[in-house]
Amino acid sequence: MNFWVLLLIVFIFEVVMLLPVQGNFRPEYSIKIKETEQCWVQPSFKYCRNRCTKINTCLYPNFTCCWTYCGNICLNDE
Repeated sequence: MNFWVLLLIVFIFEVVMLLPVQGNFRPEYSIKIKETEQCWVQPSFKYCRNRCTKINTCLYPNFTCCWTYCGNICLNDE
């Protein structure tokens, strides 16, 4: 009887430890990431603080995400 209890405890421990490794059960949502284009102007260093979001969009209206020497930044369309 003791052997079966020990075997059951080991089995439960393995299942509980392997479940988090398997990942989550939520469906993966496809997020459209925009392609960034090169900026046509060379911005000054102070504009390098205005970073794009992870999906290459800007939080402010009339701003465009483009890549420069300091990474992906948001520049005014004007």
